[in-house]
Amino acid sequence: MAFGDTPALNRSREVPATTQSGYVMLLVSLLLVALAVWLFIGAVAPDPGVDGLKMASALITGLIGLLALCGFYMINPNEAAAIQLFGAYKGTDRTEGLRWVLPWLSRKKIAVRANNVISDKIKVNDARGNPIEMAAQVVWRVTDTAQALFDVDDYREFVDAQIEAAVRSIGSRYPYDDIEHLEVTLRGNHEEVGAELRVALIERLAVAGITVDECGLTHLAYAPEIAGAMLRRQQAEAVIAARRKLVEGAVSMVEMALDQLSKNNVVELDDERRAAMVSNLMVVLCGERETQPVVNAGSLY
Repeated sequence: MAFGDTPALNRSREVPATTQSGYVMLLVSLLLVALAVWLFIGAVAPDPGVDGLKMASALITGLIGLLALCGFYMINPNEAAAIQLFGAYKGTDRTEGLRWVLPWLSRKKIAVRANNVISDKIKVNDARGNPIEMAAQVVWRVTDTAQALFDVDDYREFVDAQIEAAVRSIGSRYPYDDIEHLEVTLRGNHEEVGAELRVALIERLAVAGITVDECGLTHLAYAPEIAGAMLRRQQAEAVIAARRKLVEGAVSMVEMALDQLSKNNVVELDDERRAAMVSNLMVVLCGERETQPVVNAGSLY
């Protein structure tokens, strides 16, 4: 290996374990114990003397039967057991029910069912530098038991830490809101942001053998210290946007009115009176209050 190169991470991979049905082995264990009892009775019953061979056979058979009882364990639905031999990983058993392995093999159970986590509210600076509060809901499950148990210290704490890191990353990548709807925002594009958050979490949690089924933001708000100011800013931006739409509509209506008057030869207006008519129409169309008409009973000029 050249100087400066880093060794590749030796990651675990789940493999099936070699185990036995617990029901069959339970029958075998009971038969061994019964045989040991029968040999013991036969060793002491015939006469006052003790048959040493039968006694030894009874003790050995009983010890084997009792030792076999130590190899039983139960696997519930959506549960698995990692089998180890003196610390070495020997495989994972996912078969439900009563199971059996050699007594000196240890079993470490792990749930593979779906887990629902709602993260704590964290403060993040969005793409425009505004402090906001965010929280996410994530549904995750273990897909590789070997990686979850042996490649990270505590896979549940690892999930919580990676959720917080992913939420911070997504929150700083987009602005909280955009009144003009020209860019992706946290508030206006929930599905897109949630999908990107899921992809980021899957990449982060792959090292622990964990996948994410679904996720999304459950809390999104400006931080309390700027919430009031940002609310006034949103209101001002909304008023400006509404005014812009109102003016655009009024201009188009004035243009249509002048075009129709000229096209149908209703009245001929010079530039001065055309400007006055435009001014009056704009006041009528853009005013916030109802206008009071003034009727001219005399000549137009």
